[in-house]
Amino acid sequence: MNSELFVLPLVVRIERAAPPERTDALEAAATAVLSLLDDPGEWAAELHAWQSTGKIRKVVRRARGAEWRRAAALPGRTIEHRTAEVRVHPPVPLDDWPRDLARLQVGGTELNDTAEPPPAGPPVLWANPELTMSAGKAMAQAGHAAQLAWWASEAAERAAWRERGLAVSVRTAASRDDFAAMVAAGLPVVRDAGFTEIEPGSCTFVADAPWLAGRVARS
Repeated sequence: MNSELFVLPLVVRIERAAPPERTDALEAAATAVLSLLDDPGEWAAELHAWQSTGKIRKVVRRARGAEWRRAAALPGRTIEHRTAEVRVHPPVPLDDWPRDLARLQVGGTELNDTAEPPPAGPPVLWANPELTMSAGKAMAQAGHAAQLAWWASEAAERAAWRERGLAVSVRTAASRDDFAAMVAAGLPVVRDAGFTEIEPGSCTFVADAPWLAGRVARS
């Protein structure tokens, strides 16, 4: 199959009575992606096929109750992060998802933060304050940002990150100017392909950490 058509499935658990905090879900998604990149285990071939073209597309679906239990029974890895649970599955062809994942809904991932998130630590994935994204869309974009930060990190930096449990913070930039300054600083920047919700080429997230500055071409 054409590796360009592979996507990475992410499933977020959203129970009616206890939905996760939005920031927790975004950070869990980013950590789930990092977990697979750091240790693909038996899915190394699928991961290589998906990454080989640089088209690191991710699709986030939601599940609850029996849907979540069926998703958890499939090959994958669950990340629990404060109020959130996100499961990352090995990459699959865009048009050939496992049935129990394909039947899950993409929409309906509207989440909110009911409390102030804890203090952020590096790396911080900064969202563009001028863009409005559903939680599912933002989860995928945060996953992209984490992946670009991983690619831009050297072995020793990855090892230190691993010792911190691949921790990552997700926040929204304070202003358009702050976000633009980070985009121009040679940090990893996510530019969306425009499949859903926002215009193609939009800068959605910047990954910021002391060791990342100047690692990519400046805009």
